[in-house]
Amino acid sequence: MVIHHPLLKRQLKRLLGGSAGVPREWEALVAVVDQTYQEAESDRRMLERSLELSSQELMQANAQMRAARDDLEQRVQDRTGDLLHVNQALREQIAERRRIEDQLRHSQKMEAVGCLAGGVAHDFNNLLTVITGFGDLLQTQFEPATPQWANLEEIRRAAERATSLTRQLLAFSRRQVLQPRVLALNDTIEHMRQMLDPLISEHITLVTELAPDLGLVRADPSQIDQVLVNLVVNARDSMRHGGDLTIETANVCIAGEQPAELVDLPPGAYVRLSVQDSGCGMDTETQARIFEPFFTTKETSKGTGLGLSTAYGIVKQSGGVITVWSAPGQGSSFNVYLPRLTEAVVPSSLQIDEVKTAVRATGGETILLVEDEEAVRRFARLTLEQCGYVVLEASTCAEAVLRSHRHDGPIHLLLTDVVMPDGSGRSVAQRLAGSRQDTKVLYMSGHTGNTVVDHGILNSGTSFLQKPFTAASLERRVREVMES
Repeated sequence: MVIHHPLLKRQLKRLLGGSAGVPREWEALVAVVDQTYQEAESDRRMLERSLELSSQELMQANAQMRAARDDLEQRVQDRTGDLLHVNQALREQIAERRRIEDQLRHSQKMEAVGCLAGGVAHDFNNLLTVITGFGDLLQTQFEPATPQWANLEEIRRAAERATSLTRQLLAFSRRQVLQPRVLALNDTIEHMRQMLDPLISEHITLVTELAPDLGLVRADPSQIDQVLVNLVVNARDSMRHGGDLTIETANVCIAGEQPAELVDLPPGAYVRLSVQDSGCGMDTETQARIFEPFFTTKETSKGTGLGLSTAYGIVKQSGGVITVWSAPGQGSSFNVYLPRLTEAVVPSSLQIDEVKTAVRATGGETILLVEDEEAVRRFARLTLEQCGYVVLEASTCAEAVLRSHRHDGPIHLLLTDVVMPDGSGRSVAQRLAGSRQDTKVLYMSGHTGNTVVDHGILNSGTSFLQKPFTAASLERRVREVMES
């Protein structure tokens, strides 16, 4: 009999004294016990296999859960990264939108100021021409030491301040009349050096660092002078206890992505004019408003708030950009970018300063004066007659043509307003050109730049005199055109 139960096998062997056989009367009982053992052993093996399979499944389930968890964490991480990227993009879009909105508000304010200045410019310039003109004529009748001359000098100075204010407003709004020329900025700076030195305190050191190979630009010389003066004065005022003021020029190229302040500049070659100071500096809030008209950090009686806004308008109208960098206690740096000329050109000679003595006429020439504003016309006639000219007056275009036809002698110069009630000064010049080909033309106007340009003035070779003008500037400009 084969016994599978090991414990039963050992006990029977002990009881039977090592005999391998099993008594017949025990066989049934032993068989039952052994069968029970086999069944139990079979159940145990099945249970072990079941447990082994459950353990494998559990390990597999755990592995699957870990994989699912890792996948979920990766997806959450990826999604979080996407959300951060989208959030950053939204922040940049919001910042860009705010920047555009700020630029739009700035442009709207500039346009509003421009509309206001442009709307009153013509009449205001005519009034200032009369005030300054007749003031000049009256001053010639008194000696400088007399009270009358001093009173007239106060009137002239007030008119000059009003003229400067009007021009600054027009400059900021980019509505002034520009007469651009080819310029070498280094020459301009050297020419202005003698004027800049007296403007700054003796405690301020002025240094110029000019690029020897600096390119040429096309701009109005007098307006670039104004930009330089305004920037230097602003730097001076920021250094009340002295410091360093540096004027620097350089050739730069704009390409690819640029800082936000240069986004309006198309890629290309530029000349950079930098005015740097070691003054008190500005915070970001001040920098955001620094080019606004009438904004100033100075005391009420110390400034008009138009210096930097005027520089801004001139640079923009000249096709450039002006930027600022500053920080409290670290000074400021203003950078002017103007398009650099790439073609081979010769720079124009520097302008003769307005304060130089005008060349007086030696008499004899005939001038046809066309001006609808009676007071301006009378002032111009008196000034020109004192210089020895023969003056023919006309208040309309039709009258000007009639006076020309009735005058037998030559007319050496046509001095005409640009905008007339019954036409334009250009139409008068065209109608006279057929019969008076040798007559030279000098246009004058108190209108803003756009109006003058729209009437075909300021083309190459066209002579122009901006109102308001003084007796001296009228004499000089007429003589220049006569001798050109």
